[in-house]
Amino acid sequence: MENKRNVTEFILIGLTQNPQMQKVVFVTFLILYIMTLSGNLLIVVTIMHSQALGSPMYFFLSHLSLIDTIYTSSSAPKLIVDSLQEKKTISFLGCMAQVYAEHIFGATEIILLTVMAYDRYVAICKPLHYATVMNPKLCMLLVGVAWFGGFLHATIQILFTVWLPFCGPNIIDHFMCDLYPLLELVCEDTSTLGLFVAANSGFICLFNFLLLMGSYVIILRSLKNYSMEGRSKALSTCVSHMIVVVLFFVPCIFVYLRPVTTLTIDKGVAVFYTLVAPMLNPLIYSFRNTEVKNAIRKLLRKKVTSDNNYKHLKIIVRVMYKGVPDTSVRGTDRGVACVNKGEIGQEKVHGGPQQWAGGDSDHNEYISYQGDDVDDKKHSEYDGLHLRILWHLEYFYNLAIVNSAAMNMQMVKMRNVTEFILLGLTPNKQLQKLSFAVFLMVYLATLAGNLLIMITIHTSRALASPMYFFLFYLSLLDGCCSSSMTPKMLTDSLSERKTISFGSCMTQVFAEHLFGAAEIILLTVMAYNRYVAICKPLYYAIIMRRQVCRLLVGVVWAGGFLHATIQILFTVWLPFCGPNVIDHFMCDLNPLLELVCMDTHTLGLFVAVNSGFICLLNFLLLIISYMVILGSLRAHSLEGRRKALSTCVSHITVVILFFVPCIFVYLRLVTTCSIDKAVALFYTMITPMLNPLIYTFRNTEVKNAMKKLWVKS
Repeated sequence: MENKRNVTEFILIGLTQNPQMQKVVFVTFLILYIMTLSGNLLIVVTIMHSQALGSPMYFFLSHLSLIDTIYTSSSAPKLIVDSLQEKKTISFLGCMAQVYAEHIFGATEIILLTVMAYDRYVAICKPLHYATVMNPKLCMLLVGVAWFGGFLHATIQILFTVWLPFCGPNIIDHFMCDLYPLLELVCEDTSTLGLFVAANSGFICLFNFLLLMGSYVIILRSLKNYSMEGRSKALSTCVSHMIVVVLFFVPCIFVYLRPVTTLTIDKGVAVFYTLVAPMLNPLIYSFRNTEVKNAIRKLLRKKVTSDNNYKHLKIIVRVMYKGVPDTSVRGTDRGVACVNKGEIGQEKVHGGPQQWAGGDSDHNEYISYQGDDVDDKKHSEYDGLHLRILWHLEYFYNLAIVNSAAMNMQMVKMRNVTEFILLGLTPNKQLQKLSFAVFLMVYLATLAGNLLIMITIHTSRALASPMYFFLFYLSLLDGCCSSSMTPKMLTDSLSERKTISFGSCMTQVFAEHLFGAAEIILLTVMAYNRYVAICKPLYYAIIMRRQVCRLLVGVVWAGGFLHATIQILFTVWLPFCGPNVIDHFMCDLNPLLELVCMDTHTLGLFVAVNSGFICLLNFLLLIISYMVILGSLRAHSLEGRRKALSTCVSHITVVILFFVPCIFVYLRLVTTCSIDKAVALFYTMITPMLNPLIYTFRNTEVKNAMKKLWVKS
């Protein structure tokens, strides 16, 4: 790497090079930064302390304010400090850390804003189901998905950036490290990387923005059925959210959804979405929301009166903690303190052991202390610590008990299905025996073929190129994907009653989507490998080096895991009240959604987006990439064209065999068709069996390597 990268630090030009304007920049952005921190932290503290702001909307808002605080802190302090310095430098690692922080918090905010739009959709369009759908566990899960999605996006982005060859110059015409200014310093062709950035950042922004706009169109249409007052309240919260969405998404789309280039306006746009938008968010939500304003007023009044109650609170702690000296009451009411018995009960102290007794919420009990008037400063830190521990433990203990009991009661009422009955491929017993024999042979052929490819690639030095490295993992995924459902189907074909437990059913859904999504991403990676090999042959060894290939495989597994986790976490909490008969040979999303005892229209759209749209998007990307590849083959010799076409046709065949059935199954509303079983058979069993045949029969190198392996064995 040293001969490819000799840059250890970057020089930032900043917003301006004028010394007088730099002082103005320092003052202006210092005030902006302080306002951003104060406003967002005030929102977080208010929501945490106010019982009136206990709904999911405010739970998400507290996390949005937290993300805004951290997001602006990733770039603002460096900008403020640099405005007072002549030479503005940042180390290579510091620059990478800033890029990573910017993208992790930016992507998390994008996902969280989408989650908040979903919350508003359920609240307005499904008000009767709101408490059931947006339960505490789901809210925490959605926030977890937002953070995990941001982490995954930023990790993919930084892992592609950190290995780029920066040979010089090292001057960045910006006030912070960002992708496009960095890509202009890379000493290789960055057109492909620019497309990757546009797909991984710009397209994500555009896609979520269109989703949000579509959801608000649906919400606004549904408001026709509301009263004037209900419509006004719904519009108030929706307009606040839409303003925040527009302020954040439009600049991001402008910056990232374009080829690798920098414009003079980029600095101003970056200032807007990294500093101005996070400052405006708390103002928008507080000024347009009566509940938040009232909660802030109550919090401020509570703060003013808290000092007067401090001594009484210290006595409460001493009543509950034995062994703490009871000599801290001072003032004119020496030896007497007032305790609210409705909160902690009562206790009388008469110079002897302390005894706990229950209290009455309608009265106050006076506690007599007999001791000297001494200075209590030496105990203040000890008391404050115990007070905070007491408050937090009592709050979370009670919250856990209440939520646990409520969720248990809710789950008992909502799900009474412990197992599912699978109807299988056919009810005919003779055909069941035939299907057992046929699919046992198919399964054995699948395992044998894919294992043979894996062993051949692993042992052959001639198959050491990235294409075969990815083919090894494709065969592994095919074997795992087929094994996640075929053994169960074979066993069931010999059983009269085909049952599967709830846990096993969810495991099968998770495995199917984990290996299926990983294979989709891997096929896209293999298309990218073919593109580089054919269109950028001189850069192939540099771009597709071993570290990049391993990274891409890691992204494949992480993407599959993320997709399957999101899918299963939305499925496992669905209310299955009965019936429990699945007209399929395996557990899958659409057959399961037909058994849910609630409206599944929204869930069907989610499945179509999270599974069907991903399939369609990757399929279109693959087709476009192969159109580009075929267009570039005109410059190759006849033999080179034939060899390139041989590998590409194999890959295109596998892509069509896998993608078309998946798109047919998942890119539609919640419904099952009679042909679904046959289609599922095709992409879960037939395609994994055909893949090794396609790659071996059309590939001379693989056939020769297999012959050598056979002779050697």
